[in-house]
Amino acid sequence: MMHVYKSNVLKKLRNGEIVISGKLNLNDPRAVEIAGMCGYDCIWLDLEHVPNDWQTIEGQIRAAKLHGMDTVVRVSKGCYSDLVRPLEADATGIMIPHLMDLSEAQSIVRQTRFQPVGRRPLDGGNIDGAFCMVDLKTYLSESNEQKFVIVQIEDPEPLNELDDICQVAGIDIVLFGPGDFSHSIGAPGEFDHPAIVDARKRVAATAVKYGKFAGTVGTLGNLRELVEMGYQFINIGADVIGLADYFKNITTSAEKIIRDITTIK
Repeated sequence: MMHVYKSNVLKKLRNGEIVISGKLNLNDPRAVEIAGMCGYDCIWLDLEHVPNDWQTIEGQIRAAKLHGMDTVVRVSKGCYSDLVRPLEADATGIMIPHLMDLSEAQSIVRQTRFQPVGRRPLDGGNIDGAFCMVDLKTYLSESNEQKFVIVQIEDPEPLNELDDICQVAGIDIVLFGPGDFSHSIGAPGEFDHPAIVDARKRVAATAVKYGKFAGTVGTLGNLRELVEMGYQFINIGADVIGLADYFKNITTSAEKIIRDITTIK
């Protein structure tokens, strides 16, 4: 009997473990494979800020599955098809940016969860349903169980309804986005700003209070602090930052060696 792909991220989260994700901007599936070989739990693919197309995303999802690594696709804010297509391409999760209120959270669940939780449009003829080889009822129940939905808190407005948002069935992870939040309050990049510190703590505490998993973006420097705060899904690192650091180290070091050689001559 065929089954829906099982999420390793959800397995770890439900076991109380910490999940480490990495952000990918480049469109080469080989970059996904490298992340999987290096032990990431999840790779974050992007359709909000990056000019990827659906075939690119589909290929990257396949590459991740080769190494048992989950994929979450941050979608662009649009119609229900924009939310559902990554799931049908067998992404393990989707991430909706800039959630603004309770009503939007409820709408997201209606569009991305099957009955009895929501009214997600039904197909089953894509890779997530093994091209109709997963029994229909199994497909519905296992999709609800093994796919995860992340909503991003990146603005001060949804904090007014945060308790209610964190009680919406069908949302798994509430993710605090410090970058856009800092921008939204007029303090871009000031991550020690009191409002950002308070919001980061509040999102984690409220998510945990209502049985959701708390997610955020962090660094190796504040990983311990975030875990102690209650965060379980933490994104650390991005391909473009890693490559820039690597190339910059080479060019800077090479220039120094060349200067030394020139001085000696």
